[in-house]
Amino acid sequence: MANYQPKMTDEGVHQLHSTHVLDEFGELREIFLTGERPLTIYLDNVEIVTLMTMGAQPELLALGYLRNQRLVERLEDIIAIQVAWDVDAVAITTTKSVDNLDQILSKRTVTSGCGQGTMFGSVMESLDELSISCPPFSADTIYQVLDTLAEYNTMYKKAGAVHGCALCSLDGKLDFFVEDVGRHNAVDAISGWMWLNDVKGNAKVFYTTGRLTSEMVIKVAQMSVPLLLSRSGVTEMGLSIAQKIGIGMVARAKGKHFLVFNGLEQFKY
Repeated sequence: MANYQPKMTDEGVHQLHSTHVLDEFGELREIFLTGERPLTIYLDNVEIVTLMTMGAQPELLALGYLRNQRLVERLEDIIAIQVAWDVDAVAITTTKSVDNLDQILSKRTVTSGCGQGTMFGSVMESLDELSISCPPFSADTIYQVLDTLAEYNTMYKKAGAVHGCALCSLDGKLDFFVEDVGRHNAVDAISGWMWLNDVKGNAKVFYTTGRLTSEMVIKVAQMSVPLLLSRSGVTEMGLSIAQKIGIGMVARAKGKHFLVFNGLEQFKY
């Protein structure tokens, strides 16, 4: 039976803006800038948050945000996701209002996410429920993922100022790739895609160009992905949460170099 699909708009935009600059030799050059715009999420007419986004996958971004913040538990409870760029907003309609929404929204933590990510208290309180087993992995696992993603990051290559995130299988096969101005937006969009397509996180690798903060680790854990890979670094709290939950964590992965921060016993030389 097909997975349930709420009614959704298709308002993704891929915007590159050109401008002229002077280089170090005083030569005039045309370069590209990444688009960025606000998107305010409304849940049953209640304003939840405003995210700064490139706007490539606004419906998936909103869907994943609701999922990762545990504001909606079942996809079947969502009737529609409607994006309207003329008012920079997305309206999510559900079958029933969220209980104690005002109380949930009052417990908000501003995270280190680009553009100021947010995480509500109910998410932090759910950490004790999360437990994941890191699968065996090797250097070949890491290299296969990196090789697969070498041809992506198209916006980054043209304009910079974005983060890329991807969901891959352990053999390096790409499931889904997203770029956005904030890494937390990209991970939410992938979570939304997984939810919409009923894709499980088991035996998957999550890759990001951004640093592995507590927020990133928690969101990936909520997606049940057991191995986290980053081109960037790791925060102390991010590592601590990965150790507590059991997620494998590999960072500073670029070229043939990488560091295994967690899941050392599962790493095969």
